[in-house]
Amino acid sequence: MPETRTLLLLPGDGIGPEVMAEVRRVIDWLARRRNLEFDLSEGLVGGAAIDAHGTPLADATMVEALAADAVLLGAVGGPKWDDLPFAIKPERGLLRLRKEMALFANLRPAMVFPALIGASTLRPEVVSGLDILIVRELTGGVYFGEPKGIETLPDGSRRGVNTQVYTTEEIRRVARVAFELAGRRRGHVCSVDKANVMESGVLWREEVQRLHDEVFPDVTLTHMYADNCAMQLVRHPSQFDVIVTDNLFGDMLSDEAAMLTGSLGMLPSASLGAADASGRRRALYEPVHGSAPDIAGKGLANPLAMLLSFAMCLRYSFALAAEAELLEAAVASVLDGGLRTADIMENGKARVSTRVMGEAVTAALGKLA
Repeated sequence: MPETRTLLLLPGDGIGPEVMAEVRRVIDWLARRRNLEFDLSEGLVGGAAIDAHGTPLADATMVEALAADAVLLGAVGGPKWDDLPFAIKPERGLLRLRKEMALFANLRPAMVFPALIGASTLRPEVVSGLDILIVRELTGGVYFGEPKGIETLPDGSRRGVNTQVYTTEEIRRVARVAFELAGRRRGHVCSVDKANVMESGVLWREEVQRLHDEVFPDVTLTHMYADNCAMQLVRHPSQFDVIVTDNLFGDMLSDEAAMLTGSLGMLPSASLGAADASGRRRALYEPVHGSAPDIAGKGLANPLAMLLSFAMCLRYSFALAAEAELLEAAVASVLDGGLRTADIMENGKARVSTRVMGEAVTAALGKLA
């Protein structure tokens, strides 16, 4: 456990500052009640950084992010900046963080709290006990491959090109993360590709299998085509433990898995880099829900995904598993008690604001501790 825990907070745009405020509440509680001190700094990203500095991420903020033990990000984007050139849109700040911090493994858990089973669009017996972790490769594949672009052909028509490309090392490093995490869970990795129609998928499958056979034979490995995985997620999701897949398929499958839980407002994520000699990884944690500009400033946002992202930060960046479990238990306790923000509201429950939900989680921490 590091003696100094440096944490950079990037609230961002839309509801980002509101949900980040509830993380600060929990950090203050940990300092008072657990004697856990964090060296906090705060910066701008996305539209907020554009308004202040003319860029979605200032160089000085990037330097802070590279030096921090972990970065917590709220959300970026909104209609205010929709007409800006692509190269300076708010989302480019997040992409720069991922690229320069070399965050190649995106972890997106999808779990159903018992109190929210009714919020899922699937039958309760299908989603009951759901606990999936999707590990998405984040810095390669079709989003980054070259050549790419739009060109005009001699006959005047146009052609758009994107290239799906992976190397052995890119595949093995994200697969290694998946195997290691599965070893701490239920011991099953499902690797997802399209090896039936894509050469990059053939390479993906071969390299994941080779790494399994060489290093992780005690973890069960299965392979599945991406289209079948999409179907199985709504047919029988509890068959999955850890899913590892490429950038494109991970983008789509993780959103599908997210909706099994009933609300994007409940889902955290982590993006991890490679471990250095000391075992330290650069890491960025953020909720999945986005900036939700239509409800920003109204106290309607659900802060639980942001708080659960901080729980992932405690677990993966600071080796504070007990505190992470305590925070997750506090969230479950509040939901069991019937408190709901607007996005997860059900008949007979008590609708509360962003701040009241955060206060309730902090109060639950005190009771559980």
